[in-house]
Amino acid sequence: MIEDPPLLKIRRSFPRPTPEQVESLTAVPTGYLVDCLEGRGALHHGIKPLQEETASFCGVALTCDAGPADNLAAMAALDVAQAGDVIVAATDAFKDTAVIGDLVLGMARNKGVVAFVTDGMVRDQTGLRTVSLPCFSAGITPNSPARNGPGTVGLPITLGGVAVNSGDIVAGDIDGVVVVPREKIADVIARLPAIREAEAALEAKVNEGLQVPDFIREILASDRVKEVD
Repeated sequence: MIEDPPLLKIRRSFPRPTPEQVESLTAVPTGYLVDCLEGRGALHHGIKPLQEETASFCGVALTCDAGPADNLAAMAALDVAQAGDVIVAATDAFKDTAVIGDLVLGMARNKGVVAFVTDGMVRDQTGLRTVSLPCFSAGITPNSPARNGPGTVGLPITLGGVAVNSGDIVAGDIDGVVVVPREKIADVIARLPAIREAEAALEAKVNEGLQVPDFIREILASDRVKEVD
């Protein structure tokens, strides 16, 4: 017989990136971060910011798995959260009830949390906008969740097609949300200057009138292309 799980399973202590590492990735476009991660790392495109004007953030992931139609774990994450954290709440992408509303987001702001990200729904849109904390979700519904558990806080989750661990860096802007795994943070920071340089160089060429990238011209001029009538 399977035993009933605990209402909550919580991991409060986990390795965290340094403040300097978080600062190094703050205000970096999510596209640059993805390029540093070899083209991956962004959550599913259906997870969108509530407000574009408050979409930008960067912080330390604090994961929770609330499961469908429940928010006990999301509420418990408030107790674990530290200033600078991003609460990342998995709901099994459940869309019939909200996982949080404006009051929970307000409490998160009061704890110093810098953003809330979920693959589920949120509610109280007018109040959420007043809180002005970056909030990414799959949509809005006024339906409310239960608070029964089971759930986890601080343990690994999968959200939006991406594995997320507490201690990863999570960054967002109007293009979406990117997860930088903790073990790859130093590598991403090291790669950023080259990505910035390449972007700036190509932008300059576009502003000067570039119509077709040089590498495309090289491919078109090679024996790897067959022209047909």
